[in-house]
This record gives sequence, structure tokens and C-alpha cells, in this order.
Amino acid sequence: MLIANRGEIAVRIAKTAHALGISTVGVYSEPDADAMHVDAVDVAVALGGATPAESYLRADAIIEIALAHGCQAVHPGYGFLAENADVAQRVADAGLIWVGPTPDQINLLGDKIAAKKAAIAAGVPTAPIIEITDGQLPSDVPMPALVKAAAGGGGRGMRIVRTPDELADAVAGGSREAEASFGDGTVFVEPYIERARHVEVQIIGDMHGNVIHLGERECSIQRRNQKIIEESPSAGITPETRTALCDGAVALAKSVGYHGAGTVEFLVGEDGGVDQINFLEVNTRLQVEHPVTEAVTGVDLVELQLRVAAGEELPISQEFVAARGHAIEVRIVAEDPAAGWLPSTGEITSFDLGGDEADLVRVDTGFRAGAVVSPDYDSMLAKVIAHAPTRAGAAAKLRRALRRSEVTGVTTNIPALVEILGERDYLNAKTPTAYLDEHPDVVTASGPTGDDRLALLLAAVFATERADRAADAVTGFAPSGWRNLRTQGQRQVWRAIDSDVDEPVEFTVCLDAADVLIGPWPTPTDDGTLSADERRRVAVRLLHVEPDRIAIEIDGVRRSVDVISTDDDAVRTRSSAGSIVWQQAPRFVDHDAEVSGGGPISPLPGTVIAVNVEAGQTVDAGEVLMVVEAMKMEHKITAPRPSTVTEVHFDVGGRVDQGTLLVSLAPIESTDD
Repeated sequence: MLIANRGEIAVRIAKTAHALGISTVGVYSEPDADAMHVDAVDVAVALGGATPAESYLRADAIIEIALAHGCQAVHPGYGFLAENADVAQRVADAGLIWVGPTPDQINLLGDKIAAKKAAIAAGVPTAPIIEITDGQLPSDVPMPALVKAAAGGGGRGMRIVRTPDELADAVAGGSREAEASFGDGTVFVEPYIERARHVEVQIIGDMHGNVIHLGERECSIQRRNQKIIEESPSAGITPETRTALCDGAVALAKSVGYHGAGTVEFLVGEDGGVDQINFLEVNTRLQVEHPVTEAVTGVDLVELQLRVAAGEELPISQEFVAARGHAIEVRIVAEDPAAGWLPSTGEITSFDLGGDEADLVRVDTGFRAGAVVSPDYDSMLAKVIAHAPTRAGAAAKLRRALRRSEVTGVTTNIPALVEILGERDYLNAKTPTAYLDEHPDVVTASGPTGDDRLALLLAAVFATERADRAADAVTGFAPSGWRNLRTQGQRQVWRAIDSDVDEPVEFTVCLDAADVLIGPWPTPTDDGTLSADERRRVAVRLLHVEPDRIAIEIDGVRRSVDVISTDDDAVRTRSSAGSIVWQQAPRFVDHDAEVSGGGPISPLPGTVIAVNVEAGQTVDAGEVLMVVEAMKMEHKITAPRPSTVTEVHFDVGGRVDQGTLLVSLAPIESTDD
């Protein structure tokens, strides 16, 4: 079987295929030549190119590779070609098995407008939709509304509209994004349920007319309309709603003779009642969040996919399916939540999810240390899944594993996920789709705080101090920072590698004890005296020091910290409270002035998909100058202040690097007195 995908889903599919005795062929782009999924398959074949269009979307090349290597089937995974009916037909025409629903079913249910009509005909609870034809916008759209792409998924092409004045821009932007992502710019409008829950039902059918559901998942916690936390079962709906959703999903699947795995998605009112349900769409493929369903049902969904594709009847009936306990999945993404979820690219220098708690959770990933996060692909690095008898137990287990995780080289959302899993409203299942907007503190979480953070900092300080002593062949016998006069201790300034906040430390050491002052040291005042010393004094004991671990006591409380010094003078620290990478600030700073770019720069590598200005044009603060697409998301480049455009450096289609000047601007001087 050829797996026409990459990353964690290709690794996941290969694992089940091999367990069933099925040999696998993989494919890879040039950036993925040494990726984890390449090692997970028996044979991997180069597609060339860097972007999806140059590699994983080349259906003809993939079919040729499958035939050349004697494959019987093609598994599309999710994303890329998974919901492309034309490709499914071409695979079948080549004499290969498509692991998924038929092309007709993909066409019908993959088109959200057609799927909505089919759902209404099947008696599925839903709200009406408003179609947009020939670009004509209706004048009577009730607000708030949701603009959605008719094709594809993943939140792309979706826009929330709260006033009629926003509708035209939302339709244009959604259509443009849908065209870029799916090759189809058709969008439609439907009512938007404020503070809704996103609940979906996992279905699977065979070629003999059998269709079952495997319960529901709640996926309400989202950023940019893309899920980051999923769980099963939903803790926020009533039993009556659960029955209505599951029965409706099965009825829709049976009405179209569906076979293969799929997901029927709904919005449910915040109270979880049966009176406010809106059918959204059917994803005619496996979902990213399928592991939570596997955890609570004990069913391998990929195995069922393969058995159905081979023509077998489903080996289980609806009576067999029961949810046991609760499962929660988080998506680890290379993004900075505090910076508007800006994607992060670069080489992963360390990658350890779960640490010594890893055996308590399931980790699905296609990345490892040394892998490169490319701007050409989605920013998801891994999924971590915890299963326990209760929802609170699953959250606690998952949170502990995440706190022991360490991913460096790129910024991730791990601190935000840790914060969410311990937040009161989350634990009380108060999780509408507006959750992140209503809880900004979890988004800006930066990891361990208080003495947990201090322990990590001092572990870096004293690991470096001990290493320096050991390497000093001349004065290494003396206590660190020893002087023959009473004077101040050693002063150092440290920073977490993803922060611009200085953390000054002053310390003196005697054997295994240290006196430490934390905070900015006193500075001269205007009258020639020193400012008040408001630093915190802590008593520290180094109870156990090894090259990679320090047991440190701070004011009588002991903590154990893993420590690794890197080649770039950074120090990686990790404890049960979390992990931080530290770097010591240089003693002498180069004060040469930096050259100003004179305009906005690209936040990361990508492709220009819209240019809204031209040289000589005047723009207001906040006006959109250009749109850059990177990692499957649009990034609007805006004017920082009223300005005149002096030069536009890129046209539509231009490739830009991170930090590249996009538009040169000349500030317009204020005429106010």
C-alpha cells in the first residue's frame, strides 16, 4: 500500500499496516528526504520539489509510483489528496484501491452546500444556508454569520461576520483562501452560533450497507477555526443531544451508502441542549483527532479502514461500541500563541514529549530532533493523547506529561496547553468555541512561574558555574568568584531563549552552599547614592550535582532539575514543573545602531498572495498593504502608522523570507499643533 502523505499520519498508518502484514511505500518531498515518516515505511520514493504543489499534490506521480512498486492500494491519510474525488477516481481507474469513500460520495459530502442539502433530506438537525452565486451578496443575512468554503476543511476559508459591513471582505478573503487551499473558491453563509460547542461524530461504513458510529468528540477549543484540543466523549452535551447527533450522523451516512471512515461535524448551543444543533459538514477521511476515539472505544480506526477497503464487512456492530473512560488530545504546534499564533520555523534541536512520563500517554508524531519545520507545510508537530477513567484524570495525566516535555529550536504552544489543562473553566467543561478569546491569560502563558522557574534558572547558573570551575586549571581550586577582599558576588544576566526579559542573578558560593540575590542590582541615583536594594535573597544548597542533573534546595525546598549545556552556549533545563532554555547575556554589548528597514517585514517565509497598494499611495495606520500566505495561513501585513508607499518590493506569487522588507514606507508627519 502506498501512503500518499507525510508526517505523523503517514507514521500512524504505516504502524497499523505493518501490524496487519501489509508492506508500505512512502513518498517524500525534498525537505522531507530524512523525515521520520520516510523511515517508518518499507520503501520511500522521492517526489522532488519543496511545496505541496511540487510534491504531495502530484497525483499522477503518486499513482505511477504505486504501480511501479506493485501496490494494491493508496491511503491518502488526511489533507493533501484525501478529499479529492478526481484523484480517487484516477486511483480506481489505474486498478488501485482507494482507502476511503467513493468519488461520488466525496463529491457529494465534500461540497458543504450539497452535504447540507443531503443532511436536511436525511432528517439531520441543522440550520439553513445562504448560497452565494456569481459573487452576488445577499442583503438580508442575519448576524452574526459564518462564511465557509464549500470545499476542504481545517478552518480555511472560514470567516466570522458580526456586521453587514464586514460581509463583502469576509466573502472575498474566504474565497481567496479557499481557492489557494482547495482549488475551489466557492463559499456560502450560514448562521453563526455564539459560544457554541463543536461536536463531531465518528462514523464508518462498509460496502455491505453497514454503518456504525463510534461516539462523539468535542473539539471546541480552537484558534483560527482550527482545533488544538479534542476529547471524547463530550462533557458538555445532554444525553438527548448525544443521541440526536449520533443517530443523525448514521442516517446521513446510510442515505448516501457511505463506506470508509468519516466524521459528521455539528455546532451545538453552549448549554448542550438538543434544541440548538447545526450540521456543519462531513469530512470524508480520517481526522487528526481520531486517537481519542480509539482510546475510549479500543478500536483501531485505520485497521477498520483497511478492512473495509479490502471488501470485508465491519467486524463490529453498533452494540459492541461503548465509551470507556475519557480521552483528551492536544496538538503540539510550532507557533507562538502570545504573538497571535504566529508560526515558527527552523530546526528542532531537541524533541522529547512526555519525558519520563511518556509511557503514560500516547504520542503521534512525524518529527524528531534535527528535523526542520518548513513554512511549506502545516505547523503541527505532534499529538499527545491521555486516557483515564475520568475527564479530570485524563487532564491531569496529560498536563503532567506536557510539563515534562521539551521541544527546542522552534517556539511551541506547550505552555499554553499546560495552562489550559489546569484552568478552572476548562476543568468544569465550560469550553465554547470562544474559550481562547475569553481566556487570554492561557494564551500568553510562558511556562513555569515562581520558585519553579527560579529553580530552573539557578540550575542553569550553577551548572555553568560548576562546569567553569572544572575547566579552570589555574584557579579552579578556589571558590567560584573568590576575592581576597569583601566585595560583591558574581553578577550575571540570563534570559529565557524565547524572551527578551533580563533576569539578573548575583551569587557567592562556598562549597555546596550559595547566597543568591535575584533581581536588578542597585544603581546610582541623582543624588549620588545607590537605589534601594529590593532584590530577593535566597539561600541555596546544591544537594546533588551531576553533569546532566542538579538537585537544588531553595529556602528549604528541594527540586530536581535536568540540565544540558548546548554547543551554542545555551542551557536546557527541565523539571516536573516544565522546561526552559536559558542563555547568559554577554558582558559587553555592541551598541552599533541597527539599520531601520523603513517598513513592515515578513513575519516568516511564505508567498505573497495579495498586494493592495502601489508606490505613491497614502495609507492609514492598520491598512492592509499585502497578504502573505505561510504554513497554510494568511498573514495580513499592515501599515504601522499613516504613511506614503515609496516602493512595493514583491508582486503576487513572490516568495519572501522571514525578515524581508515587503513595502517601503515614508511616515506622514502630523499637522497637529
